[in-house]
Amino acid sequence: MTEGIILLDKPAGQTSFQSLGFLKRALATGRVGHTGTLDRFAEGLLVVLAGRLTRLCAVASGMDKEYVSVFTFGKETETLDPEGAVIAEGPLPSLKDIEQALPSFRGEISQVPPVYSAVHVGGQRASQAARRGEEVVLAPRTVTVHEMLIIDYAPPELSVRISCSKGTYVRSLARDLGRRLQTRAFVSRLRRTRVGPFRVEQAHSPDSLRVERDLLPPGRMFDASTGLGRVSVRPERAEAVSRGARLDADLFLGPLPVGLLGAFCGEDLVAVIENSSGAPRYLATFPRERAGEHVR
Repeated sequence: MTEGIILLDKPAGQTSFQSLGFLKRALATGRVGHTGTLDRFAEGLLVVLAGRLTRLCAVASGMDKEYVSVFTFGKETETLDPEGAVIAEGPLPSLKDIEQALPSFRGEISQVPPVYSAVHVGGQRASQAARRGEEVVLAPRTVTVHEMLIIDYAPPELSVRISCSKGTYVRSLARDLGRRLQTRAFVSRLRRTRVGPFRVEQAHSPDSLRVERDLLPPGRMFDASTGLGRVSVRPERAEAVSRGARLDADLFLGPLPVGLLGAFCGEDLVAVIENSSGAPRYLATFPRERAGEHVR
């Protein structure tokens, strides 16, 4: 069974869905999912989970992310990226004005997602309704921008490094910064450089990817991820845990820490457990396949 983590350096001009199609063929499995979409114009790190690890996509999608982006001032497009038509224009701000505005975009902020996005409204993606010409109104959401640093400003282009929480739209940051400066802006380039503990320097382009060499074990997700941890299962109880046995202390080698935990027997992931306030529960189990049994 093909199971593990692939770090892909997605090229610009290719959708995340197209990247998954390539990986399904390379991995010889239809069970492939990613931990956060990159728009077609964007490039960079796409963390892909294969096999039963697709059950962890929701967990991994919650990891913080880092981007290097270029905001182009003086214009705003309908999609807030280079693929949309220009809908408004404005003057170019000074570097001093940008520097004074940036602190208000750091920390916990309220942000309205782009109309052209995968956010669901009325049972459909907002982008689908927008492309049909329907009016789309999206509610603001609270996100966290840990870092937003200027790399360079060569008007009209501002290069920035952004570290942020799940659900943060860089396109919305560009839009809102432009409007705060009484002008307009859109994201002209975007490269994702980090997802949780994984960095784009560890990733492989589609042309250089070799599955037998580059498929990472599940433990890599839990070793260095903020908010995730590991716990060791007693070898003689691993089968029971993998099939959802009642969570008692005698199943493990040591106490259960609080948080989201990968339960391992050696390097084999047998379950994912959420332990909150001393009341652990399973989020996923990974039973070993028995003879004549097909594990879903």
